[in-house]
Amino acid sequence: MSILYSGPHMSRLASLPYYEKWFILGIILGIVAGLAATTFYLLLHLFEDLFIFHFIGMSYPRPLGEGGTLNFVFKPGNYLLIPVSTVIGGLISGLIVYTFAPEAEGHGTDAAIKAYHYLQGKIRWVVIPVKIIASAITIGSGGSAGREGPTAQFSAGVGSVIADLLHLPPEDRRRAVAVGIGAGIGTIFKTPIGGALLAAEILYRRDLEPEVIYPAIIASAVGYTIFGSIFGFTPVFGYYTGTFNPLRLPMYAVLGLVSGLIAILYPKTFYGVNSLFKKLKIPNHIKPAIGGAIAGLIALLAPEVLATGYGWINIVEYEKFSALYSPILPVLVLIVLLPFLKILATSFSIGSGGSGGVFAPGLFIGAYVGASVGLLFHYFFPQIVPNIAPFVIIGMMSFFAAAGKVPISVLLMVTEMTSSLQLLPGAMIAVAISYLVSGNN
Repeated sequence: MSILYSGPHMSRLASLPYYEKWFILGIILGIVAGLAATTFYLLLHLFEDLFIFHFIGMSYPRPLGEGGTLNFVFKPGNYLLIPVSTVIGGLISGLIVYTFAPEAEGHGTDAAIKAYHYLQGKIRWVVIPVKIIASAITIGSGGSAGREGPTAQFSAGVGSVIADLLHLPPEDRRRAVAVGIGAGIGTIFKTPIGGALLAAEILYRRDLEPEVIYPAIIASAVGYTIFGSIFGFTPVFGYYTGTFNPLRLPMYAVLGLVSGLIAILYPKTFYGVNSLFKKLKIPNHIKPAIGGAIAGLIALLAPEVLATGYGWINIVEYEKFSALYSPILPVLVLIVLLPFLKILATSFSIGSGGSGGVFAPGLFIGAYVGASVGLLFHYFFPQIVPNIAPFVIIGMMSFFAAAGKVPISVLLMVTEMTSSLQLLPGAMIAVAISYLVSGNN
């Protein structure tokens, strides 16, 4: 690697050989991403307590890796306040974002990728606090959204700011942004390997950026260590202990097919709603409140669509169907409809300009697609499919691998989130098929 040009104000770091330079930068980016993700996680829980647990008074499950339990009992509380909560969250989030940093609207990942490709990695520092606060309020108030988009964008922002502080050239700033994305996601999901690969894979629809992988591995590992030291190292969805059964391979292939078809629907619906809100002749500041109102009304039919929905993934994985709740829908109908209700709720929560990610909703959608397919196979082949847990896990992988066009990193991330290494052969088949079926959508 040739020595990079070093002008009068360029730091000595810029002139180091590639691997030495990015080893140091990876550690710095990992530390800052770990601290930023920790701040966001704590804020998110604070707003969840304020809105969901106190204002609505509703019980809401947490995943096993975050202190959740499978003995969860749903308590509706002041159930009709759900849309009020999502409207307030959307309004506050919209006012913060559109007043201080309009580029922090939406799911965040697109903005970080745009900065990488078109803005020489430049992200304004103000995006970092705005994205953290606005996303914590959107999700904490019940908006259907994930933690990864915000984490990707503010960690990318951290990468951009650090590169500027160290007077690094534009090419290095771009890499620092990509490494920030991977470090942030690997940290908040406790998936250091998947996060590192995601940094390289998410930048293109059908390609990888190999030069990002080495520093992303270091940054992701450092961020994960900091975050895990505070919140524990248990995988987000606990430990899957089932065994692999090759007789289920054709069934996983079918699941891949179904996931791939529904994965076409998710981005189409999201961007359709997004363009609808862009055409609305009303101030941007209040659009997320309207999106929040519609998402809140959907949540009256199925409160499972609120927030990230992680706890509900564990509930269906371990077949605790009695914990599922809808005022009118029977449980089986609810399980089948939840992927579509979650697509709508997320599209309105985030597509309207609310702040939050689309990855966690993708995991939820995939989990319930997997549960529906798993229940069907369980009905016809109870000996081969004694429980639906492997279908829920592989559903998460195959759905978002296709919807997000990130097959390799999602395979690894969900494996890390569920500790389900033994399911990889089936997961790889399902992901390959879903990715193929979804095409370039």
